[in-house]
Amino acid sequence: MDRGIDGYGEDRNGLEPELGGSLRQNAVYVDEGTCIGCGHCAYVARNTFALETEHGRARAISQDGDAEEQVQEAIDTCPVDCIAWVSFAELRELEAARCFQIVPDLGIAGDRSRHVRQLRRSKPSKF
Repeated sequence: MDRGIDGYGEDRNGLEPELGGSLRQNAVYVDEGTCIGCGHCAYVARNTFALETEHGRARAISQDGDAEEQVQEAIDTCPVDCIAWVSFAELRELEAARCFQIVPDLGIAGDRSRHVRQLRRSKPSKF
């Protein structure tokens, strides 16, 4: 039996016992290619959204982290409209496609220590 990408198969409906049986019928998804990394969604619904570290974009980290009203506020106030409610079947497809997505660098300041260390290692030391 093919259990699909998420291991739940095609009959996943969001009410599975391991999820407490109370998960909403739709999932929330962030289009990271459109996201500008403002972090507003993570501020409004901090148990649902977080900024991922590699590109600084928002990502849904839990489908049942916050009340639906909080998640909807994050969706409504997103400045680039990159967050949407999707079905669990659509979420599975979108998550599978994410590995092929090219996310451009935002060019924002942040923790670039890993990048700086790599640059320093590649340059010969003058001392």
